[in-house]
Amino acid sequence: MHYTGDNLRHFALPLGGVGTGTVALAGNGALRQWQLHNVGNHEGHVPDSFFAIRLSRVEPPLDEIRLLQGPSQQPSNTPLVTDDLVPAGESRLQEIIQPVGLSTVTATYPQAHVDYSTDLPVAISLDVFNPLVPADAAASSLPVVAFTFTLHNPGHLAVHGKLAGALQNSVGWDGVTPIDGVSCSAYGGNTNRVRRGDWTSLVLENSTLPQDHPACGQLVLATDRADALVYPQWTRPEEFVAFLNGPVTPTDGASAPGSTWNGGLAVPFHLDAGETKQVRFLIAWHFPNRYVDFNQFGPHPEYGHSRFWLGNAYTRRTPDAVAVADAFIPRWSELAGLTNDWVKAFESSSLPGEAGARLAALAADVRSPTVFQTADGDVLGFEGVLGASTVMWGGRYGGSCPLNCTHVWNYEQTLSRLFPSLEQNMRDTEYDVMQAPEGYIPHRVRAPLYMKQLWDVVIGGPEEPALDGMLGTVLKTYREVRQGAGLDWLGRRWPSVVRLLDHIHGKWVRDGVLRGIQPSTHDIDLCGVNSFMGTLWLAALRAAEEMALLLGEDSKEYRRLFEAGSKAYDELLFTGEYYRQILDPDETRDFQWGDGCLADQLIGQWWAHQLDLGYILPAEHVRTALRNVVRHNLRTGFRDFDHPYRVFADEDDTGLLMCTWPHGGRPDIPTRYCDEVWTGSEYQVAAHCLHEGLTDEGMSILQGLWSRYDGTRRNPFNPIECGDHYIRNAAGWSVLEALTGYQYNALTRTITFAPLDLARTDDTWGFPFTTTTGWGIITHTGSTVTLTCKSGQLDVRTIHVDGTAYAIDAAIVPGMPHVLEK
Repeated sequence: MHYTGDNLRHFALPLGGVGTGTVALAGNGALRQWQLHNVGNHEGHVPDSFFAIRLSRVEPPLDEIRLLQGPSQQPSNTPLVTDDLVPAGESRLQEIIQPVGLSTVTATYPQAHVDYSTDLPVAISLDVFNPLVPADAAASSLPVVAFTFTLHNPGHLAVHGKLAGALQNSVGWDGVTPIDGVSCSAYGGNTNRVRRGDWTSLVLENSTLPQDHPACGQLVLATDRADALVYPQWTRPEEFVAFLNGPVTPTDGASAPGSTWNGGLAVPFHLDAGETKQVRFLIAWHFPNRYVDFNQFGPHPEYGHSRFWLGNAYTRRTPDAVAVADAFIPRWSELAGLTNDWVKAFESSSLPGEAGARLAALAADVRSPTVFQTADGDVLGFEGVLGASTVMWGGRYGGSCPLNCTHVWNYEQTLSRLFPSLEQNMRDTEYDVMQAPEGYIPHRVRAPLYMKQLWDVVIGGPEEPALDGMLGTVLKTYREVRQGAGLDWLGRRWPSVVRLLDHIHGKWVRDGVLRGIQPSTHDIDLCGVNSFMGTLWLAALRAAEEMALLLGEDSKEYRRLFEAGSKAYDELLFTGEYYRQILDPDETRDFQWGDGCLADQLIGQWWAHQLDLGYILPAEHVRTALRNVVRHNLRTGFRDFDHPYRVFADEDDTGLLMCTWPHGGRPDIPTRYCDEVWTGSEYQVAAHCLHEGLTDEGMSILQGLWSRYDGTRRNPFNPIECGDHYIRNAAGWSVLEALTGYQYNALTRTITFAPLDLARTDDTWGFPFTTTTGWGIITHTGSTVTLTCKSGQLDVRTIHVDGTAYAIDAAIVPGMPHVLEK
């Protein structure tokens, strides 16, 4: 997608791997939101870290130094977001070094191309990326950002100069404490050293820190020139300007207490008329010591002086940042090519409008500080990143609502498709660590995982174990089996699934439906009979039935419960327009919706479509209810809307409200969050509409969502709910599969495509798709279907295209497309 002008105000593309932390490329080309410790802090800024150019010419005389950033834009004052925040250090830098000119950005996650508009007699552009290779978690978990600058001389006269990069030695920084220039209470003892070879590197360290210090680690700034000029240690941008203008005297020794050093590299260049040259820079980092640096729900026992080290999985592969850089540089072209293949697959697909770039951006959710992986390999996730939307209760920095919240992660689908093994690890944690002896699963896990878990205690958000989270665990178990976990894994997990379902049945099921207090993702207790919890129950029963059949276990009781429950829910709740909630006379009306229209009322059917479980309620009733969810809940214009809580849509936005009461009857204390707009629910409902053939309804939701996050007032790469990079948003991957009619079953090694009309151009279409073992592209032209593997291998035996089955006799590998004649 192309971003210019106002669309760049909130643009902040996070660059970093799974669990590595990130730094963001801002819309003006600056680096912001420094989160290399994977500690969420969108206001985190490391000053004096930038790129610049000195350009000279003999006749007519020219000598200019420019900052390779565009001018900063004024903030939009959009509620609950800070992606448009211009750091004070960036503003001060632009007073010292003139910005090069306005920028134009073309970006599809995780790479961007920046063109700088300038009055200099050269054309300057930047390409930046972090590797992303689906099904290859290691290659997608590299702590690097790769920059390639392209300089072109379009004129008739030669020019020369220096292209420079600068980076502050932030080793010792906690990721939160504000930095003023080179001053910060976390600094002191920092040193920068030069390392030469085919590349020139600055290695930024602090040998005074104990090995177990939370911020102990290493940074590397490198460039691909052996003859690069080096300014190892300096403190003020004016000094760096002097370095670009001529030789300076370097400073030796460690930095004083409370201060650090900046370091810089400059690559000399000469451009003849019409000549083009490229210069590469690399930032690599390595911070091995992650601790429990976040407040956890539940009781807070005293454990003396324990700090609870967790570590970071990515640091186990290489000993330091030097090794990271040394390992990445030989693979730069390979990984750039693989990442570019992924990006181009979305950009060149037949997905409608901007859908390709928007859906590719979903990978940012699972590679943000919302997710981390411990040194032991355990995948742990917050609900989001603390920020402006959480200051009223949880502060601004760190992770929001730890950890592995089952009810919010019920919506997430992206991690399971891109890196199935990482998602499977979360199921292992649920069964091996979280599940109580009685069978229930609390909706949060405590870290480290050997800690006493949240059994028989008040948890928080909601207070008791969330029922929807437990039902989701059953569904996710079956999903992981279909995504490649295998029957042996299922066999080991099956007794735990049975215990979980037995607990749910014994505690909540009466007359085929769930009744009583039902703790939910709305952070309150639902009551009575409702289709939000009910459809999850029905889908979980169908998933259990399928898993039992796979293992040769008795599935009859799950089928009986499903059939009785489906009939009861439809008869009790369907009004002819949508599915309501009914309450017993003695049940509270507080935080319920009663006769209201809940956006997520059919969430279990959304799950059932993804898992090929069929309809769990009558198909026509499902479609009618969905039509009316969109009709009643999709609102355009919020200027006269009363926001009693958080504001995720305002002014002229379009957004899907969580609940409305189109025929009156709104309770005095309605269901919590009813007046909010959640991107995760929007993606869920939109995908479900597309599954049902309600394309106008589904696309109207998506267009409203994408318009809100177009860069002018919100960041296209940062969904907001209870924090930034909120994981519920990762439900959006289901939109890709709904548009393409894609399903994958690793058990049968079968893939299916049945694209919707709006995802075709006549008889021509093509999309990216993922499997457990690799990813590829399918293209359909006339009577020919071509499967091209881009990475890994496609271990499939049958492909269904628009209802026709084709056999494939061997795995498909890169470089050997498989062509099918219809």
